[in-house]
Parts: sequence; structure tokens; C-alpha cells
Amino acid sequence: MWFRKKETQRDRIATKLEKAGRKDTELAVFGASSHNYKMNEKLTKNKLADWQATHQITLPEPYAQFLTEIGNGGAGPFYGLYPIEKATSYTGSDVLTATCVLYPGMAKEEWNHLIEPLISDEDISDSEYEAARNRVLGGMLCIGTQGCDYDMYLVLEGKHKGRVVYTSDFHPDHPFFFVYEDNILDWYERWLDEVMLDYDIGWFGSRMPGDEPALLQVYHNATDEATQSKALDGLFKIKKLSQPTLQFLKNIADQDQKDRATAIQLICKTSVAEGREYLLELLHSDREKDVLSALQILNWYGKAADLTDYITVILQRLDTIRDVETLRHVGYVLEPSGTITLQNFAPFLCHADLTLQSAAIYATRNCDDKAGGWEIIDRMFASGGKEVVKSAISYWGIVPHERLLPYYKAVWPEYKGNPNFREKFIVSLRELNLADDYFDQVGGTCF
Repeated sequence: MWFRKKETQRDRIATKLEKAGRKDTELAVFGASSHNYKMNEKLTKNKLADWQATHQITLPEPYAQFLTEIGNGGAGPFYGLYPIEKATSYTGSDVLTATCVLYPGMAKEEWNHLIEPLISDEDISDSEYEAARNRVLGGMLCIGTQGCDYDMYLVLEGKHKGRVVYTSDFHPDHPFFFVYEDNILDWYERWLDEVMLDYDIGWFGSRMPGDEPALLQVYHNATDEATQSKALDGLFKIKKLSQPTLQFLKNIADQDQKDRATAIQLICKTSVAEGREYLLELLHSDREKDVLSALQILNWYGKAADLTDYITVILQRLDTIRDVETLRHVGYVLEPSGTITLQNFAPFLCHADLTLQSAAIYATRNCDDKAGGWEIIDRMFASGGKEVVKSAISYWGIVPHERLLPYYKAVWPEYKGNPNFREKFIVSLRELNLADDYFDQVGGTCF
């Protein structure tokens, strides 16, 4: 009798890796261009044994299987997986064999106490800093990077041996994140599945696994609000939600439940038009956090939508903005429409709060009415001083108007040695029919 060989996880991964590469031929998935869905040569069992003997470590079996049966690094989440030689180079052997003190769900207070020497002691020596850092990262192997300060580690011993951990800089109240899967093979296979399903996986692994029906089932079966919130958050990886799911989210939004903001964002991620009434309600809210939420959603998901109605409301409510982050997002949303002018941003450009003023200068960087708005700029420069002038030069360049020349004169010595900025100054002078050495000749400054 002929028996079909049972498919192993290794077989599935090999097949799915090939399919993922065919699915993402444009290498659009974050980090894919760094590994091209190619694995490095497998690690021989002898070399694995040598490594383990040298470092006196027995690797988690799923990771050992990955190295010897799939590949010694290569294609993987984010920028791919390191070969074990490179992974080892990031951590000393004494640190690898240390006890891992991290665990899933670590309390913020415990985390803050653990990292306190790394963030609060300015006089800490290099050796003391290294020792404190190693206490946090001890018992883990760095298996890859997500870019910037974000890395991926593997726990080498203890109760959570074999778990993948996402790290970042040592931020208070933000313990490192343990992914949902129990081992690297399941985590890796999930990555391949989500590539093939064309999910949004820029933050792969940080959200609850499962497709749309599975996540909704988790939500309905959950006995605690935290699990419900995580189930909803998991839906963000799905690019376009079904109509039944959208209706379910609308029910949450209509009942003003605790996850209302998440529900509205999910609705608008699929279709800004579907979330229109909620966005307008948020924009009309007296709570600035609601206005910011609406602006963030429009900035993230409204690029291809008709934003006319929203822009009208935003412009009507400009004078109620008091928060810097809200003002920044006003700028992000309004800029493509061409409705930002120096006139409507004048209260912020001349504001006593320098952070609001700076946000307004950035928001108006592409305005084409600056020369005509010289009176606003004059007030802004007069009240803000040199730093505001330099901020404006950074984002705007030089606005050619004779009434503004004294302000530019005051900062000219700081810029004339820079060829790029010097050219901007001179171009503006020529527009005003003034000599190139005008700033070197004229006397007097405004500051």
C-alpha cells in the first residue's frame, strides 16, 4: 500500500516561502528588498554543536531546527534574520548565558525599576551602563533588526525559552513585547501566511494573529476588555474589512463603547466615506482629543478621498486649536488642498507659544502668499526673535520683502558661510534689485 508522506512544518515553510516570494514580486513588503525571500545556506549539525559547546548554550529546539533545516538566517520579518554568527556578535557569551529577567505582561513599575540606571543616571560610567543594559537583555540572542532602535531577540532559557521578543530603546512604561507565538517556527510561518494574504504587516507580530472571523470570535468570547481591545487591534492588519464587520464596528461606535475610537479608525481605514458621520462628529467635538483623532484618521486614510466637507469644518474651527499635535495634523490634512494661507494661520504664526509657532511655520512652508503676507511675518519676527527667524528660513527660505531685510541682516553672519543658504539670501536680494553684498554693507539690526 502507498502512503503519502506527512507534511512537516519545515515542508510547509519551504512551500510558503516560495509562494510569498511569488506573491511579493515587487518587494513591497517592508524589508523584503534586503533579503529577497532567499535563505542562507543551512547550518550543519556539527557547526551547531560546536556553537553550543563554545557558548555553553542549548538553543531552543525550534530555532535549532530552523538553522539546520531551513536556513542560517536570510528571509524573514522586517529586514530578515541574522546568521547565528552575526547574531552572536551582538552579545557576549556571559550575557547569553545569563538569566532572562523579562516576561510577557511585565508590569510597568517593574520595567521602570529595571531600566532606571539606563535613563536617569547621567553620571553612570560606561561599564555600569553596559552592566545595566546586559541585565535587561541577558539570556537572549539578537536574531534580527526591525530598523532604528527596534530589534528582535530570542529567549534562550527559562519558562519563556524560544519566545521571540521585540525590543526598542529603553522607554519608561513600555516593556519589551513578547510576540503571541510560543516558538520561532510558528512566528515565522505566520509571517509567511500574512505576506501571502496581503495583510498590512509593517508592524508584523505586534498584533493578535488570526483572520477577520477568528478575531471577531475572540472579541465575542472574551471575558475581559483588554482581550477585546487586542482583538479589534488585530483587525488593522486586514486592508479591507467586510460589510458585516463594518456594521459590527458601527454598532460599537454608535453605542459609545470604550473601543469607539478604534472602531471608527477601522471603519475609515476600509472606507473614509463609511466613517463620514463619525469623522464630522469628532471634528465638531469640544474635546481637542476627538478633533485630533479625526485629523489623524484623515491624514492616514484620506489621501484618495474627497475631503471637501472636512476641510470646511477644519477651517471654521481653526481658532479653537490649542494643542501642538492637533495643529500639526491640521497642516497635514489641509496642505494637499492648498487651503493653508498665512492669513488663516496668522494667530499661530504670531503665537507666544514657540512650539505652536514652529508647528505653524512648518505647516505654511508651501504657501505661495508669503510675500503678500509680509505684515504677518513682520509681527512674527518682531515677537519671536532670532530663533523664529531661523526656523522660518529653515522651512520657508528667504521671503523677498524690504521690510523683512533687517531681520535677515541679524542672522546673516550665521548663514553666509553656508553656500546653500548664502545662495538663497542672494537670490532674494536680486529679486529686490539689491547688491549681493547688501547685508555686509547695511547697518543696524532688529535684535
